[in-house]
Amino acid sequence: MEKLIYENPLACEADIKDFRLEGSAKITFPDGRMRMENAISAEAGQKANYVLWCDQNFPDNIRIEWDFRPLKEPGLAILFFAAKGINGKDIFDPSVAPRTGEYPLYHHGDINAFHVSYFRRKEPDERAFHTCNLRKSYGFWLVSQGADPIPDADDCNGDYRLSLIKKKDFVSFSVNGLTVFTYEDDGKTYGDFLTDGRIGFRQLAPMIGEYANLRVFSLE
Repeated sequence: MEKLIYENPLACEADIKDFRLEGSAKITFPDGRMRMENAISAEAGQKANYVLWCDQNFPDNIRIEWDFRPLKEPGLAILFFAAKGINGKDIFDPSVAPRTGEYPLYHHGDINAFHVSYFRRKEPDERAFHTCNLRKSYGFWLVSQGADPIPDADDCNGDYRLSLIKKKDFVSFSVNGLTVFTYEDDGKTYGDFLTDGRIGFRQLAPMIGEYANLRVFSLE
């Protein structure tokens, strides 16, 4: 049984006024949708990438859904979830080392999290063979993978509805109702179980993407 616990249309600047941006990005709202793009040239490498964190902490046993549309590639889109400091504190606690958008700070830094990369069009191998990857950190553990059904940006026809379930030891990801992968964590091989925590959107330059209708449901 599901219960809606958070809803955000991501339609205007006021909707993200308490969100936290790490790194530099241009965030605009054409046509009532959140558009993200890099503010620093992609030639700067990791320094051009960024993460936008939701202002809420969410419990374990949730389903996250949002609308996504890629507008420009190359690039890569990621959702972080169940993100907490390695000491069990909030990721923004002063005792947790700050992050500035560079990827190593998120998988070998001061936080533990899952992250799903669901639109991978950055490196040549990613562009030649499209997959969605689930990784667990601390570490850079690839724990599950599935075929990416989202077409290239030029061929997209409207939004794609993404859904992520995190329920105790179980993770499932789907696009437009099609299950892409599932994963069952044993709490040992790749570190302790992850439970509650933050969610955040990450993009790699020079990608431009749009997001809307973020909703989170508790699962009973």
